[in-house]
Amino acid sequence: MAEQQGELVPGPDEKKRKLCQSGPEAADSPGSERSDFNLESFRLEKILRESARDKLVFVHGKVGQNNREARDAVIILEKTPFSEETLPHLLNKDADLRLQFRNDIYSTHHLHPLPAFNEIKTTVIYPATEKHIKKYLKQEMYLINETAEDYKTITGPYIESQSFSIQWVYNILEKKAEADHIIYENPDPQDGFLLIPDLKWNQKQVDDLYLIAICQRRGLKSLRDLTGEHLSMLQNILQEGQVAISKRYNIPGSQLRIYFHYQPSYYHLHIHFTAVSYDAPGTMVERAHLLSSVIENLQTDPEYYQKRTLTFALKADDPLLQRFKEAGRM
Repeated sequence: MAEQQGELVPGPDEKKRKLCQSGPEAADSPGSERSDFNLESFRLEKILRESARDKLVFVHGKVGQNNREARDAVIILEKTPFSEETLPHLLNKDADLRLQFRNDIYSTHHLHPLPAFNEIKTTVIYPATEKHIKKYLKQEMYLINETAEDYKTITGPYIESQSFSIQWVYNILEKKAEADHIIYENPDPQDGFLLIPDLKWNQKQVDDLYLIAICQRRGLKSLRDLTGEHLSMLQNILQEGQVAISKRYNIPGSQLRIYFHYQPSYYHLHIHFTAVSYDAPGTMVERAHLLSSVIENLQTDPEYYQKRTLTFALKADDPLLQRFKEAGRM
């Protein structure tokens, strides 16, 4: 179904961007398949980071029969959200409900459902590099106030010196990978984009909606590269993205949070679309920049992001932080 320059692309009914699933029935459900990643030879090395609030844990392990052949893996375990269709299977006579304590009309229990309804979303990075392991390791954080001069002399040269691979992004844009996950497409090479679900979203609860708009134009790495020349592209993403999501998920633009990350997690320009009801990671004031504000800033000053001081956080072992220290900017 056409929409302005773009096209609404029918996505899969139940397909998930998961590498692994737990639960015997989950693996055989429509739109999913058995994982080719084998846990039989997995050996836990350490917990990199965990969050009790988010029911999330990042672990580092080795896969292989002996130390010489074993390779690193990072596994992210996350409790899946509750859904209306599974609640009857959780709250019935087959579930094992064990009392922990009682006080008058209040009581706390541990509920042990049948294994098929105790799914854990499992993301696997294998083989993992040292960079992957460090990425998920809990560390102290530092705020950087990056001036325009800092970007020219520190951040920009650092990005150019690194071999950050974004071939996987090009695979999506060229439809060599994940073509059946595309929610919406504007194919214009300069002002177009693809809209695709983020890995963090299981595509079941719209309250947790999380999509990524990936720009068709190459060579734009981050917010710093944007000028007034890119306003038509940004306005396309804002307007067409909202229309596509409204038609597909019945969520109006007023219930969407649409923003950039700076620094981004990868250096090809992309924009995040999340439901306002979802407490999405990376929405902190020092990292998120609303797309509507970016458009307004560029309308006021076409070189706004070439001039402005931008603040972001870096982990203690981030090489970019070391560059700022060496330049006497810490």
